[in-house]
Amino acid sequence: MSEYRKYHASKRAKTQRAQRNKNRRVMERAGRVRKGDGKEVDHKRPMAKGGGNGRKNLRVVSRRVNRKKHTK
Repeated sequence: MSEYRKYHASKRAKTQRAQRNKNRRVMERAGRVRKGDGKEVDHKRPMAKGGGNGRKNLRVVSRRVNRKKHTK
């Protein structure tokens, strides 16, 4: 339970999750991704390195590519 509170229930984690979900919905409305298609919405410039949530900073990549990229 403490792990959940530390990593999933913090205010920062909730804010980041809400931003990721919003970005996914934006791309779904644009027809770029569908549920279950194995694609993820990626930030060209990571949030951790000053990237924003604007549409110009978003792209659709495969799950494998996005997970491999991580935060280099």
